[in-house]
Amino acid sequence: MRKGGKSLFSLSTLLASFFGAAMIAGAFAYFNYKFSEYKFINFKEWSFYEQKDIFQPKEDLYIVVFYSSRNKGVMDKLANLQLNKPILAIDYYNKVRSNSHSTTFLRAGTNTSLKFIQRFNIYEVPSVFFIKRIKDTLYKQDSMIRKLDNLDELSHEIKTL
Repeated sequence: MRKGGKSLFSLSTLLASFFGAAMIAGAFAYFNYKFSEYKFINFKEWSFYEQKDIFQPKEDLYIVVFYSSRNKGVMDKLANLQLNKPILAIDYYNKVRSNSHSTTFLRAGTNTSLKFIQRFNIYEVPSVFFIKRIKDTLYKQDSMIRKLDNLDELSHEIKTL
């Protein structure tokens, strides 16, 4: 139908609708991409502590376990784990513990802990993921973050990461 010589359904209306839908789809895709990409951690910028000393990474690959020392027996389980890669165990409650053969127990100040939780989008404990050295003290997340129901399944989960 025509109204005053103009079409109710014009080409400009069609293009505007298409452009709007494309912008929404693009924003959605970008949002999903930004939250799915792997994150970096630079141990030179963020200070984690082993007992009294600042942690200095030595290995090229670590298994990072973010856990709560308030869960009974969790620190002993982490200390006794025998995996093929070294473990960095970061405690939410910053309890001091001496390292074991394969597990380095870390703690951090409140600001560093909050930045770590936000950077890696950690919502539940215990959570586990790998980090891999890129350069000197710069490490990149090398796996998806998995929430563990308990630490007994950690050795099984490591095989699937």
